[in-house]
Amino acid sequence: MTELLTWTPDLSVGIDAIDRQHQRIVDYINMLHDARLRQDGEAVAAALDGLVDYTLTHFSFEEELLAEAQYRFAVPHKKVHQQFIRRIGDFQQRFALGEDLSAQIQEMLTEWLIKHIKHEDMDYAATVRVSLGAEKLK
Repeated sequence: MTELLTWTPDLSVGIDAIDRQHQRIVDYINMLHDARLRQDGEAVAAALDGLVDYTLTHFSFEEELLAEAQYRFAVPHKKVHQQFIRRIGDFQQRFALGEDLSAQIQEMLTEWLIKHIKHEDMDYAATVRVSLGAEKLK
């Protein structure tokens, strides 16, 4: 059974704005968890919709930072985001058709977010901090 996701210091990329956004995504994943345990389909759908909308906004913000910092792997990073969007969109569609995927969705989101932060996001963090400076990143 999937559990609540806890924000831990090892998930921090050292960019305040990005860390706050990642923490908000963790909150959405935990809202999904709570709704799933209550077996509240409407709350699951609302948490999933909110998570997707917020994640799209986060991806856009992050991609703008990478472009501004002239991060050399910005294009591949964006492709990772696009793959995730397609994957979660498929889950949303299947859920809307009545398939109970809430546990699978929560597990996938948790694993993906942790892996993405610890690998892809950590890879750009130093470049963005150096290129854009601490004041711009608050």
